[in-house]
Amino acid sequence: MTDGVQLGLSVAVVAVAGATPRVVTVRSEFAVPPEHRRGDEPLPHRDALPGAPFEPSRFRTLQEGVRAVAEGLSGLSLRYVEQLYTFGDRYRDPHELFGGPRSVVVGYLALVRDGPLGGGASAEWKALYEHFPWEDWREQRPALLDSVIEPALRGWIAAAGDSESRARRGERAQLAFGLDGAEWDMERVQERYELLYEAGLVVESFRDRDLAARMGAAPSPGGIMPRALGRPMARDGRRILAAALERLRGKLKYRPIVFELLPPVFTLHQLQRVVEALSGECVHKQNFRRMMIAGGLVEPTGQFESQTGGRPAELHRFRRQAIHDRTSAHAIPYAGG
Repeated sequence: MTDGVQLGLSVAVVAVAGATPRVVTVRSEFAVPPEHRRGDEPLPHRDALPGAPFEPSRFRTLQEGVRAVAEGLSGLSLRYVEQLYTFGDRYRDPHELFGGPRSVVVGYLALVRDGPLGGGASAEWKALYEHFPWEDWREQRPALLDSVIEPALRGWIAAAGDSESRARRGERAQLAFGLDGAEWDMERVQERYELLYEAGLVVESFRDRDLAARMGAAPSPGGIMPRALGRPMARDGRRILAAALERLRGKLKYRPIVFELLPPVFTLHQLQRVVEALSGECVHKQNFRRMMIAGGLVEPTGQFESQTGGRPAELHRFRRQAIHDRTSAHAIPYAGG
């Protein structure tokens, strides 16, 4: 802690189980101090990302600290680790409202192979799209977009104080959520969450403003708490997780990081399901397989998956030499690619 600032680490640990992307959560122990509680105090949000204050005397680098924190809480061995952003909004940690230090946290994305958790008792897997149900387009366009999100965003746009503000809000919503026929960009994950937060459409927005207003640090949010658009998280956990998913989707197009989530040998069907799980959309089966093989990203092992009924599927492995064959790694094709 320096000059009232505490540096922390937070990590989104992501795996894919079958066709379900999952994230490790731990239990947040924050509670409003008794002297500031109200009779209608809502239950605190307990889902948090693994994290802890950074210990400079213990760790030479931030990444060493991230690995120690995440592996200690989850019991998993991190494979791929990448720094995201630094998150330091005032009151991002509610302890600051009650006399605690200003919290600045460095967010990370980590990939692991799916498996049982063996760390702290509070660590558990949560389906990633429970937090962002509007991001999963594998079956169809999420109904929540048309029934709830788009009407609420249009109301927020109309409520702006002047025409210039309405135009700015409208342009942001159009780009983020594909309004009025604009194309939906799967990579704008964090932008979409930030817009929902700013518009007061996610529970965290109302919660944070209400706490700040109670301590005289912000005007009252007014109205009632919005319906839960996805599973809320403690502090700004969903913001960090949105940044992680956005980074992951972007990297799928030019880095073969998807193989960090797979066992050493796998079928092409398993590979396709993992790519679809992370991208949130379907890929063209034949084009996908052709690109994986012709592009030299995978190679057959000569072995077949043992299964009952049907034709055995050939097992493949990631061809690591592919990383060095070109200056940039092969792209992974999405639907229509």
